[in-house]
Amino acid sequence: MDTKNLVTFMTILETGSFQKAATQLNFAPSTVTSQIRQLEDEFSVQLFEKVGRKMELTQAGKDILSYVEKILQNVEQIINYKKDSSELTGTLRLVAPDSIFIYVMQPVIKAILHDAPHIQLIINSCPSDDINDAIVNGSADIGIDCDKGNFPDSVLHPASGPFQACLIGSPFLNPSELDFVTPHQRKQTGMIFNEPNANYQKRIEKYLDEKDIVLRPSMKLQSIEAVKRSVMNNLGIAYVPKFSVEEELKSGALLQLDTDLDDYFYPAVCVYHRNKWISPQMEVAFKILSEQMGIDFKQPSMT
Repeated sequence: MDTKNLVTFMTILETGSFQKAATQLNFAPSTVTSQIRQLEDEFSVQLFEKVGRKMELTQAGKDILSYVEKILQNVEQIINYKKDSSELTGTLRLVAPDSIFIYVMQPVIKAILHDAPHIQLIINSCPSDDINDAIVNGSADIGIDCDKGNFPDSVLHPASGPFQACLIGSPFLNPSELDFVTPHQRKQTGMIFNEPNANYQKRIEKYLDEKDIVLRPSMKLQSIEAVKRSVMNNLGIAYVPKFSVEEELKSGALLQLDTDLDDYFYPAVCVYHRNKWISPQMEVAFKILSEQMGIDFKQPSMT
């Protein structure tokens, strides 16, 4: 069995198509097709089937996935045996919501690339709802997320440093719309968000409900940057992690609107698979995450 074929198998799973896998691996599409046929002949099963526009694993493919991962992990262990972090090769896959990726993870990524310059770093920004799934299905090694309080049994979730959130509005917001402390109000503005199930978003919804402050229908966007730009243009208000708007608040491009939640802190977590082999690349990331984000990888949630 050629382990290169197993790498191609995993790359198709990660990218969702033979064509994208060929591009990522710098192979001709026919090479990718040939490698998968070789595996299917060796295993005597069909590994992929097309669902819509995406290639997905058959049940047989799902059944052998854990074995493929273990083989590749063992090969990587041998390749990196007794190597210093600066000599490590292989891949490290990180996932986080775009607000955390843009405003929190940049120094972490820079440190990882400094300490392990020869690894391939794959970073995906995705909705908070999808991060646990990425860890469970193996498409990511480590995730950073807000703590929503519900984790699969297979996912470990040591706590990261908590963060604050704030309600923001445009400097051009009507003065009558600035009060979010007095109860029993009917507002002419609506909430804009990109993470409807984030812990901070759920909290502001509960707060407004308890205060009986009713807003106009909400608007869902795809990114924190789109949310910020829309609020600046007075299309609505937003409740966002404070670290994502510090510059705009300082410059006056955005206003912080007072609420009774201004001193509230929201927990964040680092997530990874309980049964996953901790590769040397992950160990480098854990060390840096511990140093820069205060994550304790020996706390009780990991046992």
